Amino acid sequence: MARFIFITGGVVSSLGKGLASAALGALLQARGYTVRLRKLDPYLNVDPGTMSPFEHGEVFVTDDGAETDLDLGHYERFTGVAARRTDSISSGRIYQNVLDRERRGDYLGKTIQVIPHVTNEIKDFIRIGEDEADFMLCEIGGTVGDIEGLPFFEAIRQFAQEKPRGQCIFMHLTLLPYLAASGELKTKPTQHSVKELRAIGIAPDVLVCRTEHPIPETERAKIALFCNVRPEAVIPAMDLASIYEAPLAYHAVGLDQAVLDAFGIQPAPRPNLATWQDVVERIHHPDGEVRIAVVGKYTRLEDAYKSIAEALTHGGIANRVKVRAEWIDSEIFEREDPTPWLEGFHGILVPGGFGERGTEGKIRAAQFARERSVPYLGICLGMQMAVIEAARNLAGLSTAGSEEFDHEAGHKRFEPVVYHLKEWVEGNRTIKREVTDQKGGTMRLGAYNATLGDGSKVADIYGTRAISERHRHRYEVDIKYREKLEASGLKFCGMSPDGRLPEIVEFEGHPWFIGVQFHPELKSKPFEPHPLFADFVKAAVEQSRLV
Repeated sequence: MARFIFITGGVVSSLGKGLASAALGALLQARGYTVRLRKLDPYLNVDPGTMSPFEHGEVFVTDDGAETDLDLGHYERFTGVAARRTDSISSGRIYQNVLDRERRGDYLGKTIQVIPHVTNEIKDFIRIGEDEADFMLCEIGGTVGDIEGLPFFEAIRQFAQEKPRGQCIFMHLTLLPYLAASGELKTKPTQHSVKELRAIGIAPDVLVCRTEHPIPETERAKIALFCNVRPEAVIPAMDLASIYEAPLAYHAVGLDQAVLDAFGIQPAPRPNLATWQDVVERIHHPDGEVRIAVVGKYTRLEDAYKSIAEALTHGGIANRVKVRAEWIDSEIFEREDPTPWLEGFHGILVPGGFGERGTEGKIRAAQFARERSVPYLGICLGMQMAVIEAARNLAGLSTAGSEEFDHEAGHKRFEPVVYHLKEWVEGNRTIKREVTDQKGGTMRLGAYNATLGDGSKVADIYGTRAISERHRHRYEVDIKYREKLEASGLKFCGMSPDGRLPEIVEFEGHPWFIGVQFHPELKSKPFEPHPLFADFVKAAVEQSRLV
């Protein structure tokens, strides 16, 4: 039966609970244990799928089609354990489940209340798959004291009480602000955060303190005294040059040992950190540098493209180079010539997105890459815009467009090269969708298989002709334009198994020009870079020698 680690946060948000959870999971794995990580979010959205990227950052998609918080991306990247639908829950989903049960009469006429009905639903969620791993790490979103988070804190308090003693511990992240005027770290915010946590019945076993300066032993002892934890369980968490230093950095200050001590596991297995030492060594000692332009529409918030940023880093690790990703708003190219902006880059990546804003700029970026022989990777919408560019400028379809931007596809004023996908096969069933359907959870989501063309560049990159990749989209390139597009040099080199849906396109005669309908960045890891990103960065390295 699994041991449970509940990770909470205090003082301010964005302290790095997700990263700390992921790093701890990696450290436990390094000691030979199996882990699973989960995220419990207090917001009332059923999931982040309908949130603006500016509001919540990227949406991370699992193999089984769940739209989840970006922290699940950290979990996968650090542990290699594929996340599932049952690893992410929100208040919205919890309340939806409770109200659905109430409407069905499952509660037999009882008055439905937060305690016990909502908290029981949360506990039922936490129990899912508890026999599958040695440790279950459950991160609670938000900060202690937030009114919306109270049902989750009460649920984990009850859960720990119901389990045998020593099977659950609590890890709390806080901030130690530094006052330059007095030249000292202030412990009072941490003390008040722990006081708030204890007031609702939870006593932390381990404290992780974010700080810009080392914690003096006197201050560490003070925190331990006032927060009722052992001094060795007060863990400093200082800023790092790379997030992939986190496992080694946390191990150096004793986080994994403090957690195992809290469970009474002695002697603890010795960790094997060779993989992380190799990753960090490659990051800090590159043999060169390449510049990649990421031309997108959510560039004001890097978290909107978090997995892409990390996958580019992984591609750099694979080639032992530093990847300098520079974010360019695609709307600029709708007003200005992209040439002065894109000259000097060794690769161009156009990521996914929704809506018409900035799409003409993405088309011009794809045209620049094609005409200048610059390596190009188009992901989801980035693939569709590359296809539209080829249709307009090479295949004689001057009015090529997408139904996503103009639903009057039946009119002669534009050719719907990209159309709204109304039907596709998922396993042994057919999924049907309409434009008027609700937005949440109605896209083609999760892992789908694809067959790669014999002799294609992508088949060579993957080293196989059968792949599985994660999707998140509701528009597709129309197969009826295949003949014209292929005659212009744009080959459909990856298709769904039934041959109906284009998954990958590539340009013949171009050094490296690939568009994919799926999201390869979601499966990339520092110790296992995704083949497409590794090869894209390799092509950028070769391009850097020509510039």
